Amino acid sequence: MRIGVCPGSFDPVTLGHLDIIERGSRIVDRLVVGVLENSSKSPMFTVEERIALLKKATEDLPNVEVLPFSGLLVDFLKEQNAVIVIRGLRAVTDFEYELQLAQANRSLLPQMETVFLTTNVSYSYISSTIVKDVLRHNGNVEHFVPASIIDMIYKFRR
Repeated sequence: MRIGVCPGSFDPVTLGHLDIIERGSRIVDRLVVGVLENSSKSPMFTVEERIALLKKATEDLPNVEVLPFSGLLVDFLKEQNAVIVIRGLRAVTDFEYELQLAQANRSLLPQMETVFLTTNVSYSYISSTIVKDVLRHNGNVEHFVPASIIDMIYKFRR
């Protein structure tokens, strides 16, 4: 069984994230969406809220599971018996950062492979940072996040 992990903070999940998750779920038998508990960031949504948003957004993908993780990605991969990491790329700047992460992680876990998926051009400008900024200014985020979670986003926001 090919098990993959799609890691991220998903604060909140966007249409771009969902595009990568959907496409990644077709590459592996089981895809674990790992929601990073990152103490160095100040998230708008709690880990529990981000997990709830992702579970709702991916409920029609039977081979996708959403789990929290903290610490090193390679340790989470080992816990999940996974060796495939699926990451999305929006622009060249994403690639430079993601390449460094992939190389560092592979030095820690040589059997792992990172698969980069370029995001759908329709979503290439969307980021969680933009969504949070729009939310902070009471704007409409319906064009940035899955329709199934709109109500939850407005309910959870701080």
